[in-house]
Amino acid sequence: MTVPLDPVDVVVAGRDRPSVTTLRLPAFARHRRAEFALGPLTLFAGPSGSGKSSALRAYEALARLGGGAALDEVFPCPGACVPERARPDAQRRRGFRIGCTVDGPAGAVRLDLAVQAEPELRIVGERLTTGGVTLLETALRDPSRPAVQAAWYTAGSSPVTRAPLPDDRLGTALLPLRVAGRTDGERQVLAAAEQMVIALRSVFACDPVPRHMRAAVPLGAGRLLRGCDNLAEVLWRTRSECGRRHGQLVAAVREGCAGRVVDVLAERVSGEGAGAGAGKGLEAGIGVAAGMGMAAGVGMAQAVRAVLDRGDGLRTPLGLLGDGELRYLGLALVLLTGPGVLEVDTVGEVPEALQTLTVLADGFDRDLDARQREQLVRLAARMCERGHIRLVGAVSDASRASGVGGVTVVDLEP
Repeated sequence: MTVPLDPVDVVVAGRDRPSVTTLRLPAFARHRRAEFALGPLTLFAGPSGSGKSSALRAYEALARLGGGAALDEVFPCPGACVPERARPDAQRRRGFRIGCTVDGPAGAVRLDLAVQAEPELRIVGERLTTGGVTLLETALRDPSRPAVQAAWYTAGSSPVTRAPLPDDRLGTALLPLRVAGRTDGERQVLAAAEQMVIALRSVFACDPVPRHMRAAVPLGAGRLLRGCDNLAEVLWRTRSECGRRHGQLVAAVREGCAGRVVDVLAERVSGEGAGAGAGKGLEAGIGVAAGMGMAAGVGMAQAVRAVLDRGDGLRTPLGLLGDGELRYLGLALVLLTGPGVLEVDTVGEVPEALQTLTVLADGFDRDLDARQREQLVRLAARMCERGHIRLVGAVSDASRASGVGGVTVVDLEP
């Protein structure tokens, strides 16, 4: 099976690709009046409790809302997003505010969102602007109705069009379905909304879980999950689909894993003759498959496990590697692959050449030693420089990134 040339092999000018360049947290969790400039590779650094994870959580929330997810799916525990010292108003309402700016062909487009978390979860205000022009504005007029009143720019005989929108969805993501595009103003609204949605939807949140990566897993769609649980299955696919990309992965793993590494691959396993620990791995792998919606009766002959080829016939199952090596391997695979392999909701109607995949990596340096941290940052910088990928990560220590070009470090105080 062959695949089209992957974006990893192409350097494309980033100016034509919509990208989130600013993340705003006016009132979210521990953040107050915070605004962060985001480059192609941005690392939030600081001790525990400084707000690194909450910044990434806000970014992912905007991404999911941009993809059309309902508010209660995105914020299952909305109270955790409300600033600690936020006091309820006379109606006992409390909430939070987040936003971002996306640069692209339509210029700098700004989105600001106000969410009521208590006593019930709902969007109470949204504003989409560019160049000083308000393209969309919504407000909660009647608390008894599950809707907000929206007004979007037309620049026609009537300056705006008014209509209700649901209070549990991002209005910007709904505009392409509601705006006809008959006037110059409406076309400007559509261009800005589509730019925002493209940038937000092209996000892959990744946090490898070593204990899950050790298991053998059944073969399936071959799309990498956020915890890298099915890393073996993805290696089975990618090794044969793109030799150049796989060679880059092997070179990266060689720099970050102890001992000699000739290859990184997946091999079939069965109940017998699979080696030490394979039985437990297979059993766990089938459990992972069930959680992914696969049939529970997957045959053992269809299961695969990942191994490091040490040469001279010696292969080390990933189940024997340390947590740091596994997280390093999973993150390297994410950086060296593309949206066709990652479990990400890309914008199918827009060519990949006009999209930039953004990886959100919480705990980017978790469990890694100094050498692994430096190698992974250098790999990320190299891939981000090519223009097809951006990365926003959280690290406890950014010292290894200080000497690497192209890295934006955001230092947070506890």
